[in-house]
Amino acid sequence: MTSFVGIDVTKTYTTAQLTGTESGKAPKVGDLYESYDNKTYRFVKYNQGAGAIAAVANNVVGFYAPGGVSTGVYNEVTSDVSDTAGLGAGVLAGAPGNGEYGWIQVSGPATLNTALVSGASGQPLVLSSTTDGTLKVAGALTDSVVAYAILAASKIVMCSFPR
Repeated sequence: MTSFVGIDVTKTYTTAQLTGTESGKAPKVGDLYESYDNKTYRFVKYNQGAGAIAAVANNVVGFYAPGGVSTGVYNEVTSDVSDTAGLGAGVLAGAPGNGEYGWIQVSGPATLNTALVSGASGQPLVLSSTTDGTLKVAGALTDSVVAYAILAASKIVMCSFPR
């Protein structure tokens, strides 16, 4: 894990910035950052997927898996659930453009932009397979739980995404 001081987790970067003006100053893909309030973030690349779903801050993303088939990519994410293998990656802290880089929150409390597809306070949550950018209640023992509903009506969850 790399240590950062005073970072802005909402800031996004282009490839040109990472290799040019921000080279040596920006995080590297896969870096983790733990904030003063015990929230953990991971630096990733955003991909709009086949549905060209734009990034929206505080929406949930999944690991990019074209057509739903995992390629083993774990530092590239998308809001397009049809291009995930059903495993949530985190909550977008900012809104990177397609092919840009930014932070996703992977642990700690978060307030989502969108309502849960299903679920009530206290329930385990998984990436929604039908609605881009959100979570739903876990329905099977084999579901990959990525968060827990703290206050479902207010869209507050406790993130427990893979690091």
